[in-house]
Amino acid sequence: MYVGRFVVVAPEVGAYRVSSRSFPNRKAVDRDGTITVAPTADAPETDNPYISYNAVRLTDRGAVIGNGSHVDPIAEKLALGTPARDALAEPLKALDFEKDDYDTPRIAGIVGVSEDDPTAGEAGAAIGIVRRDALVVEAVEEPTLVATYERDDPVPFDLGANDAAGAARELYDHEFEHAVCAAGVSGSAGDYETAIVNE
Repeated sequence: MYVGRFVVVAPEVGAYRVSSRSFPNRKAVDRDGTITVAPTADAPETDNPYISYNAVRLTDRGAVIGNGSHVDPIAEKLALGTPARDALAEPLKALDFEKDDYDTPRIAGIVGVSEDDPTAGEAGAAIGIVRRDALVVEAVEEPTLVATYERDDPVPFDLGANDAAGAARELYDHEFEHAVCAAGVSGSAGDYETAIVNE
C-alpha cells in the first residue's frame, strides 16, 4: 500500500518517512540536529518547492517532525512558548495543504513536549494534519500515525522502537511502499537524539 509521506509520534519517540513515486532521489541530511530532506547529487533539477525542507527541528520545549516547510514555523512557535496544540494548528492552518497536483496534506508531530504544556496531554506529544477538507490536531498518548494518503486521520501504530535510530529504521523498513529515507527523534525537552536512514 502506498500512503505517501508519514509521521509516527509517541510521547518520547517519533519518526518521519519520505515515501515517493515521483521524487525518489532524496536523502535525509543531519545539520547539527536539524534533519533536512534534500535532493541527492544525481537528482534531476526541479522547481518543485515541496521536495526539500527541514523534517526535524529541535527546541527546548519539544522536537517537531513533519513533511514540509511548516516544520520551521511550528518549531519557532513552540520555542516561543506557544502551547503545542496551537503551535501545530496555527502554521498548518495558515499554510494549508500543498498546492500540488494531489492537494497533498501537511502532516506534523511534536515529541517530548515540556511538562508545563497541558495541550499535549499528560504524555507530552501531539500530532496534526491539514488536508483539503479538515484540520486535525490531537494529543498523543500512544504511538500514532498520520500519512498524506490513505491514512490521513491519526490512527494507532504498533511502534516497537523507543529510540531515534530504531524508530527511523522501523519506519524505513515498514511495508508501506516506495521508501526513500527516514528520520527519527527521541528524548524529552532539552535532551534529544536524532537519527537518519538513507538507502
